[in-house]
Amino acid sequence: MNRSARFFSKKLIAGIGFMLAAPAVFAQVKKDTVNTQELKDDIKSNIPVVVLDENDADNNVGSSGQSISSILYGGRDPYYSGVFNFNVARFKLRGYDASYFDTYINGAPVKNLTNGYTSWSLWGGLNDVMHSRVTSNGLRPVDFAYGDIGGANYIDTRASKQRKELSVSYAQANRNYNNRVMASWNTGMMANGWAFSLAASFRYAGEGYIQGTYYNGASYFASVDKKINKYHLLSFTTFGTPTVSGGQTAVTQEMYDLAGSNFYNPSWGYQQGKKRSSNYTTSYQPYFILNHEWTINNKSSLKTAASYTFGERARTVLDWYNAPDPRPDYYRNLPSYATDDATKQSLIDYYHNNPDALQVNWDNLYDINRHGTATINGKTGNLSRYILEDRVTNTKKANFNSVFNTTIGKRQEFTAGITYSRQEDRNFERVNDLLGGDFFVNLNQFAERDYPGNSNINQNDLDNPNRTLQKGDKFGYDYTMTLSEAKAFAQTVVKLDRVDLFLGANYTYTSMWRTGNVRNGLYPDNSKGKSDTYTFNNAGVKGGVTYKLDGRNYLFANASYNTRAPFVENVFISPRNRNTAQTDLRSEKVFNAEAGYVLNWEKLKFRLNGYYTNFADGMDVLSYYDDSYQNFVNYALTNVGKEHFGVEIGLEAPIYKGLSVKAAANIGRYYYNTRQNAIVTVDNSSAILANETVYAKNYRVGQTPQEAYTVGLNYQGKRNWFANVNFNYFDQMWLDMNPIRRTERATAGVKPGSDTWNSILAQTQLPSQYTVDLYGGKTFSIRTGKLRSTLVFTAGINNVLDNKKFITGGFEQLRFDYTDKNVNKFPAKYYYAYGLNYFISLGLRL
Repeated sequence: MNRSARFFSKKLIAGIGFMLAAPAVFAQVKKDTVNTQELKDDIKSNIPVVVLDENDADNNVGSSGQSISSILYGGRDPYYSGVFNFNVARFKLRGYDASYFDTYINGAPVKNLTNGYTSWSLWGGLNDVMHSRVTSNGLRPVDFAYGDIGGANYIDTRASKQRKELSVSYAQANRNYNNRVMASWNTGMMANGWAFSLAASFRYAGEGYIQGTYYNGASYFASVDKKINKYHLLSFTTFGTPTVSGGQTAVTQEMYDLAGSNFYNPSWGYQQGKKRSSNYTTSYQPYFILNHEWTINNKSSLKTAASYTFGERARTVLDWYNAPDPRPDYYRNLPSYATDDATKQSLIDYYHNNPDALQVNWDNLYDINRHGTATINGKTGNLSRYILEDRVTNTKKANFNSVFNTTIGKRQEFTAGITYSRQEDRNFERVNDLLGGDFFVNLNQFAERDYPGNSNINQNDLDNPNRTLQKGDKFGYDYTMTLSEAKAFAQTVVKLDRVDLFLGANYTYTSMWRTGNVRNGLYPDNSKGKSDTYTFNNAGVKGGVTYKLDGRNYLFANASYNTRAPFVENVFISPRNRNTAQTDLRSEKVFNAEAGYVLNWEKLKFRLNGYYTNFADGMDVLSYYDDSYQNFVNYALTNVGKEHFGVEIGLEAPIYKGLSVKAAANIGRYYYNTRQNAIVTVDNSSAILANETVYAKNYRVGQTPQEAYTVGLNYQGKRNWFANVNFNYFDQMWLDMNPIRRTERATAGVKPGSDTWNSILAQTQLPSQYTVDLYGGKTFSIRTGKLRSTLVFTAGINNVLDNKKFITGGFEQLRFDYTDKNVNKFPAKYYYAYGLNYFISLGLRL
């Protein structure tokens, strides 16, 4: 904690100075004026920050000796409402992965049990009916769940909770999609006890901001409520978002330089004069939610939800059999791989003069496939050396959740709940396109190379040997992950005159197993059928206290300790082909503490938070192709520990007649704080190739800026219009370290302290960056006889100064050159933030 203490004392002074010296902005608009939620929803967020309450603490200021109102965390919270300005840098609240945040829709948890992530794209484009939200940030208690260390989101889409109106809108942008049309219709609760809500949208881009990307997505929503009597309300909701989107691939800086653009994308090429992507995602997983709300009396209620979702997500990519790597950024074809300067310069000149060589050569792939005659299993035809394959995850998930709330006396609230969830993910490969050939083969080319002459060991499906494949056929790996999770929690909140207290506890039982659907030739006795079942019992406790100095000033401190089961994708070493699991399975331990001060006046608002989190006994499994083994390597990590600490500062203050200043800052430090253990295996062998220590301690946790600041001005006009400008600054950005380079094996034979030594061990830090954003909008009230309607115009321009040098993330490649110890043989790959981009929306509400 010495490092934490030094950090707090040093950075707190600097952060407060920054906040007081510079203005910030965020469009805070009253309910009946400009609605900026639609604009905010269209800026991609790692962890959405949404409104909990729009009341103001000044409405309930207590006098001395009287009960003082509790903190109201409204949409005008100066820190959390400013965080969305950080999304361009892929900012994560407190550096937490998204798995440390819970999300519920109508009481149904929507987190993916396989990896803990919430896929917000499953309801993308349904902004009109997803606006009724509650968010708890950090450890604050809520009345719908126990929550996680990052907080919990609750979205209420029930028909009776939608505002009665007809709404249509059109938006135009130059981001992932170019055009969006949305419409919704809500009846509100009618006199006969029924309520209906319908919504739909369509989003489209022939080509997005990045060349070769595209977007084609539809969304639908329907909800019906029936109020049986004053005690019982039944609700049914369904929604879905069938979507196809062309993707971008991270590449090395060499590729960006050869292409002359930081937005180069190798995942496409011309086919008969038209652009075609080799990397796109197709997704459709509809949701169905049934709710029952029982108002037992004026103090108690029981809310129950049952949900079911199914469907698939498929990523389509190139695959090949006994043929050269066709990807245009394959490292062996690049100038950096050349061994002499003349060849290197010749390649540079070639790519500069032939930019199409930097894209997928579809015509060449078709030509090769049409001239590859072969006879397999008595079938003669053109064997496709190259195909497009779908890597499919087909999900089925069911959930039951019930939460009881009651008020005890005048000062105590009690909440308890139970949850049961079951999820099955079937993972397999599927032929998408034979690219001009007649068939493909279901053979393991790496096993063929390692075990020549063995006609069984190269079979992906030993029970159907040498099977020829057509479009739509499954091949390669085929396995199912099954998870079952039961939870229970209880929580109480006590509100006294000067102090609020809360205490909660939870228990979770988790079981998981793998079921192989094919018998793999490499592991005929350990691939097909059900694996062992792995179970975990976990518990947690949290509590906190808030001291109410008065109705405007609050001090608070909260803490929690909990354990959680590892995710199934980190339990099995190589689920693609066998049932083998890690031997040292442990639950992760998480300790978290936060404390702060809140000033909550009608005009002036200030927040200062400090936080500290310690993660212990984490697990991970990394898989990658390793040139030294000429095989897919599985790098199973245990004893992964991390330490996150920092301060969060927010300020909002009026300046003059509608002009206000608003600022937010996160100043954090996130470190790995343990030496990790690694077990190294390859797909083609059950032998352990290495058991080594990863010297990860004191390396930074990457993939998010550890310092982020926003500062700006907001003007709220008298006639329902607003405008604001923000300056955003990001620092302490790091790529997550490659554990393979931080081992004795990687540094063997290298002189300590030498340039080579330092290049192997150094972590990639990204340069600090900035953006400037503009937002604005206006609401027009229109009356035609008795009909009253509202026209809403909103617009935003991000990165106004067109900063095209902003690296937002990427990764250090897991490959490593053990022979020459040359880290530049497999350099880091990056993503760049968009340059100037915009979003314009016009909506009509009746």
